[in-house]
Formats: sequence, structure tokens, C-alpha cells
Amino acid sequence: MTEQVEPAFGFELQASQGAARAGVFDTPHGAVRTPAFMPVGTLGTVKSVSPDELAAAGAGMVLANTYHLYLRPGHELVRDLGGLHGFMRWDGPILTDSGGFQVFSLAKINDIDDDGVVFQSHVDGSRHRFTPELVIDIQRALGADVVMAFDECPPGGCSYEEARRANERTARWLDRCAARMRETEADGPPQALFPIVQGNVYDDLRRESLERTLEAGGWRGIGIGGLSVGEPKADMWRVLEALHPDLPAGAPRYLMGVGYPDDLLESIARGCDLFDCVAPTRNGRHGTAWTLTDGQINLKAARFKADTEPLDADCDCYTCARFDRAYLRHLAVCGELLGWRLVTLHNLRFLIRLAEQARARILDGTFQGWSEGWLGRYRKGAESRSGGGPAPAG
Repeated sequence: MTEQVEPAFGFELQASQGAARAGVFDTPHGAVRTPAFMPVGTLGTVKSVSPDELAAAGAGMVLANTYHLYLRPGHELVRDLGGLHGFMRWDGPILTDSGGFQVFSLAKINDIDDDGVVFQSHVDGSRHRFTPELVIDIQRALGADVVMAFDECPPGGCSYEEARRANERTARWLDRCAARMRETEADGPPQALFPIVQGNVYDDLRRESLERTLEAGGWRGIGIGGLSVGEPKADMWRVLEALHPDLPAGAPRYLMGVGYPDDLLESIARGCDLFDCVAPTRNGRHGTAWTLTDGQINLKAARFKADTEPLDADCDCYTCARFDRAYLRHLAVCGELLGWRLVTLHNLRFLIRLAEQARARILDGTFQGWSEGWLGRYRKGAESRSGGGPAPAG
């Protein structure tokens, strides 16, 4: 009798309420219960947080960056040291992005053509060329569970014609990525290639990109790129609503680069399943924290100098259980590394738990009312953004 081998990847849609979905995404390194927020470990580490702390915060899947790991320490070295899972000492699922966004946003110089992109490293000025085939080879060596196709992500505010040209190139590059994946199937562990839907804020280009993507094959999941890049929020919501009816129900939908609390809930309500963003760690390094009752706060503000309340009385993270706002403000004002870590841990848990709560509400059929109430409390309690707005980049 032939032994039945379970597929390495699968997605079970367990419940929905409106467009909001709850599911389970199976990978070779474990199941991811969606909706889920994925902490960003750009260089093989979520800044200032250990793998054990990530697991304790409830992280089910983490993200690493192809561009950065290619430059330092090099994908071949990571492969020789056991792949990302062994290198990072992280046993759970990992997703690597294609590096395309960084090539276009971080490289000092880049020159794009139909074959790929020549770029100058932001680290040492050296010149490199990324092609769809090389990007797949790098991600093969890194050994992530989910790998992203190489795409062209046009900037926010680009013209219709620029977005159309980027769509064309993204579609051609996807074909080459898929071909390279097939050629190298025997060269490493099982991996799922996610394509990326582009089209900027133009509904017809978004639908055209999705249609061409679906024609190219049956995918284990689909990325939605080119949003949260400076466009008005109303445009982002409209694009997600336009895509939702035609996205396959049997695959997870990864909305790339979205991770502020209110954006997370709004996107879940519009049918997205997986999310990533550097905001929890970046904000944490600048003393900016998220709370349900006060919205986003800047802990360096003088009003917290003698505040003995926890960051968020509703939060179950280590930081909120152990420390008060006065102490966290002191650490932030003094630039103490412990302050970075504690606020980062809180921000990560805040987003991960928010996704967990959304999942539970979708499963019990109460998501819509709960989400509206949560957003109302968060936005009402938020500062005017003058003292608690987004932290500076860095």
C-alpha cells in the first residue's frame, strides 16, 4: 500500500464574517492561525528581541529580508550554517520578502530594465544585479517556508502609466520566478512561492494584475503589495475592497507592510490574513507605544514622569505586567537599551494579540461589532498625534 504523504502547505478557511476571515495556514515548520501579524526580522533578528521572547509574545511566523541578508552575511553562508531556521534559532515558519522594495527604496543608485535591477549597496557602495532567478536562488539558500516573487513596486503617487508598466514587468518576472522554482525543486526544503499583486491605487490595474496572477498558476498564497506607501487611507481601503471578491478563498492573503493597530483591524475587515511591519520595533526604539485607552503615546512626554499605571491595563505582555509608565519614560528619556526592549516587546504583543482577538471574534461571529467598538475606543483615546504620532524613521 502506498503511503499517503501530507502536503507541506495548505490553508483551511474556518470562518468568515463579512469579508473578515479566520483560517489556518499549514507550513513545514508549523501552522499559522490567521489573521496573524508577522514580526519583521530584517537581518535575521527582530531588533532587540530573542526567539524565545518572540514565541512568548505569540508570534507564529516571522519575516526576514532577502536584500539585507544577501548583502550581509551572504545567502550562501546562511545556507552553509543551516539556513535561516538554524541560523536564527527560530523553529517556526519564516517568510522572506524578495528584496524588491529595498532595491528601489534603499539602494543609492538603481537602474531597472526588463531583465532585472542593477543597484548600489547602501552598506558599502558596491554594485549588484538582482534578477528574478537570482532572487529565487537567494531565497532557496535562505530556506524560508514562504518566498516572495521579485516584483516592481512603484512609489506612492505614481502615474497610471508608471503603474501599468510596473504591472507588466511584475507579471513577466513572476513567470521567471515560477520557472526557477520548478527548476530547483530538488535543491532544498519545500517552499511556497507567493506572487505579488500590484497596480498602485488604480482599481482596473489591480484587477488586471490579479487576473494575470491567477492565470499563471495555483498559488499557496498571494501577496498584496504597493499599499501603505504614502497613498490616502481611503484609497487603500477601496483597493482592498475591489480585490476581495476575486481573491481565491482557499489561499492566505498577505498584505505587505501594514501593521499599525487601526490599519490592521481595517484590513482584516476587508479580507486580509497576514501582515508585517517594522512599526512595532521602530516605534519601540523611539519610546512610542500603543495602548487601547490612550491610542498611540510618546513615553518621553512629561505627563508620564510620575505615572504609576502600566502601559496598557488591558495588555497581558511582560512589560505591562512588570513595569509602570514612569519607569519606562525614564528609560526612554535616558536612551537606555532596556527601554527599547520593553516597549518593543509590548508593541509586538499588542499587535499579535489584536490579531488573536480578531480571529476569536470572527470565529464566534461577533467581529463586526467588536471591531467597531475597539476602533472607537482606540481612536477616541488617541492623542492628537502631536505628542504621540509615528516615530521618526531609523
